[in-house]
Formats: sequence, C-alpha cells, structure tokens
Amino acid sequence: MSSLQVSSIVFALVFSGAPAGMALRRILPDKHFGTDAKDTVRLATSLIVTMTGLVLGMLVSSAKTYYDTQKNVVAEISSQVILLDSLLTEYGPETRQTRMQAHDFVQDALNRIWPSNKSEAFQLKPTNNQDDLNIEMGRLVPKDAAQASIKVEVSQLIRSLKKTYWLMYLEAEQASMSIPLLIAVTSWLIAIFISFGIFAPPNATVMATLLVCALAVSGAIFIIMEMYAPFTGVLKISPAAVSDALKQMAVDR
Repeated sequence: MSSLQVSSIVFALVFSGAPAGMALRRILPDKHFGTDAKDTVRLATSLIVTMTGLVLGMLVSSAKTYYDTQKNVVAEISSQVILLDSLLTEYGPETRQTRMQAHDFVQDALNRIWPSNKSEAFQLKPTNNQDDLNIEMGRLVPKDAAQASIKVEVSQLIRSLKKTYWLMYLEAEQASMSIPLLIAVTSWLIAIFISFGIFAPPNATVMATLLVCALAVSGAIFIIMEMYAPFTGVLKISPAAVSDALKQMAVDR
C-alpha cells in the first residue's frame, strides 16, 4: 500500500478510539470513574504516551538517516561521473566513444530513476550498461605511462560506480518501515485516544482537538514512509545533481 493509504488507515483507527472511549464511558457504571481510577488511567496513559513518543522518534530518526544516505549517494555518484568524464578527456581524443557510452549510461539511469513521463514507473535496478564501458576501456591501448595510469584509475572508478549504484539499489530494496513497530505504535495510539474519549466531554471542541491530534500522528507515519521511498512521492530526491553531471558530459556526436 502507498504511504497515503497506510497513513489514512492509521488516522481512521486512531481517531475511532475517541468515540469508542466516549461510548465506553456511557456503558460502564460510574464507580469505574472515581478519582483513584482516573489517576491510575492517566498514569498508565502517560506511560503509553512516553513509549509511543520514543518509538515514533526512533522511526523518524531511522527514516531520516536512510533518506539522507540515499541523497548523499546520488551526490557521490554524480561527482564520480564528472570525475570519470574528466579523466577520459584527459586521456585523449581516442576516448570519445567511451565518453559517449558513459553519457548514455548516465542518461539511461536518469530516465529510469526520474522518468519525465509521470505515468511511467521508476526503475532503480541497474542495467548492464556498465559492461559497455568496460568493453570500451578494454579497447584502449595506452601510448605512455600517463595514459596507462589514467586507464587504471578509470577502470577502478567504473567499478566503484557500479558498486555504489548496486548498493543504493539493494538498500532501497531492503528499506521499509517495520510493520510490527507500525502495528505496535498504532495500537498504543488507539489506547491513548480511547482513554481521551473516556474522560473527555463529548463536544465539538474536544472532537476537533482529537481530530487534529489524529491527523498529526498519521502525518508523522506518512512522512516516515515517504522518507523510506526517496525516489517517489512528495519527498522525492531531486535529480538536479545527476542532471548537472550529465550537462558536463556533453559529447559532440
């Protein structure tokens, strides 16, 4: 399910706790709502609130760390691509075909990860375009020690690019919000809102306040899930770094 669908379900479940608590208040006898009972429920609710806040904070921190990591990886790949093109240019005019292959590789990655057509799904999985670069590099015969050194450096850089790209893809495949933690947090939030409903007067102001609170917590879940999907959605990582690198790799055809 999408981030919006999950957060909407969380909102509906959490907010439903308030009217459920109000209904429970009408069913239970008054002896269940004495001063001691109220104090006990409030202390228990405070404990659940603290636990919920800690887990939500942990989830936000983990999602933000992953999001920032992927953003840094995109910037690192862009810088490596620029360095690759610079080294190929330094090698000499015989690398023109190799530079074209590198340009096409970056262009293909840009089109797959950030498709211009919104109806197209993004594809993060790397293709075999890197092999074309290796083949072109294998055809180059260094004329001196300088070119030999550059060729070695370029080959290492291509391997590093391939490793970084695959690492970004594999991390994206494994990264997601923990379902058990999501269920636990949602259950705790429902319990909190039930306790609110039990002791809160059933009027429009109270219901509006609880509605805003439910929107806030479901919004936090939405943001967490969006950060775990950094190449889609409202928090999508900008392709500006890759686009700038591509412009610097322009080759006359």
